[in-house]
Amino acid sequence: MTNQRELPPAILRRSLPPTACALALLCAFIVIAIQPAQAQTLNVLHSFTGGLGGSNPMAGLTMDRGGNLYGTTAGGSGTVFRVSPKNGAWISTVLYQFHGGQDGFQPTAAVTIGPDGALYGTTLFGGGHGCGGMGCGAVFRLTPSAMICHFALCPWNETVIFRFADGPNGVASPWGGVAFDASGNLYGQSFVGGTGNCSGGCGVIYKLTPSGGSWTFSVVHNFTGFDGEQPTDTLTFDGAGNMYGTTFYGGMHGFGTVFQLIRAGTGWTFNLLYSFQGGTDGGYPFSGVVLDSAGNLYGDNQYGGRGAGVVYQLSHSGGSWTLTTLFSSSGGFTDEVDLDSAGIVYGTTYAGGSRGAGSVFKLTNSGGTWTETDLHSFSGQDGSFPYSSVVLDASGNLYGTTQYGGTQNDGVVWQIVP
Repeated sequence: MTNQRELPPAILRRSLPPTACALALLCAFIVIAIQPAQAQTLNVLHSFTGGLGGSNPMAGLTMDRGGNLYGTTAGGSGTVFRVSPKNGAWISTVLYQFHGGQDGFQPTAAVTIGPDGALYGTTLFGGGHGCGGMGCGAVFRLTPSAMICHFALCPWNETVIFRFADGPNGVASPWGGVAFDASGNLYGQSFVGGTGNCSGGCGVIYKLTPSGGSWTFSVVHNFTGFDGEQPTDTLTFDGAGNMYGTTFYGGMHGFGTVFQLIRAGTGWTFNLLYSFQGGTDGGYPFSGVVLDSAGNLYGDNQYGGRGAGVVYQLSHSGGSWTLTTLFSSSGGFTDEVDLDSAGIVYGTTYAGGSRGAGSVFKLTNSGGTWTETDLHSFSGQDGSFPYSSVVLDASGNLYGTTQYGGTQNDGVVWQIVP
């Protein structure tokens, strides 16, 4: 199965190899006040060195209750790593190094901590045969080694719980990660495949149901093109168990969509919330959405606005959804934004900033006016080109990764202390 649609330059920059297969609402554009950078302290917690240590992280981090950070690197065959605080320092450990075959190849999404404490994630390639010989991707589970281990380098055990495949109606290329519902089922999206009338299929939303130590795969939704095409993000659940996500292409104007799936008995009802138009509202959302306490959705995309996309809000009122553009940057947005408890929006730009190597920013709302503050501009040794989202701890510290930069130009894990 081969995907004939070309990815825009921003996505091609993110991809180390090429991918194996890869009614509209009015936009309310509001004035953004831009505030000079405030005093922030950025600490490099770990510089990747390539080889067995991993390189080029392309996704954000996941934090457990103990403050440990987990992530993936995509360079080479890829790794899953942990960065842990210990006695005032941070210790980096490679938990698993992919071999590039049946076990998977090049993870490009963050991992998810399951209800059993294991790590779950996806690889873009590998897992089996097909897709031009590179494999169509896999869903994996990582658990700590059962051996008594006195060394930081003890590897975790990997189990592949699903292997994607090409062919008629096959699904392949999971750019995004996986998310659990309250019943312990896993949900994710494939970039291509399914029954939709697109070259190679329009992509699907899938479900993995655990039973007796194995997992059963089923398709929740086949994208058709009109409702979206080729999703790349990790799905988001609200408190009622409804799912939200985006598609990179498709919709009424071809610039991508935001959608919702509402539980309906044992099935799901699909709702198209917004079709991007490629103007001031932007287009081509590579990342997913997050929700605030009022049920508003926040996300970003890669096109439109000042040329490299916008940060947007979708608010629900009277049975419809209205898009508001919060911020536009020439630096490019490539991953989810995040919210703190006060409703402040945090994110990264891939390029731009005062040094041209990307930035970390926040957006603060005051009386309907959103103020953008540049928290840090990367310069190289402290990282460059952040493709990841940010994660916040209970103290308000921010954490993330950069794809390049650091001591070997293989990327870093960073922390910003307000």
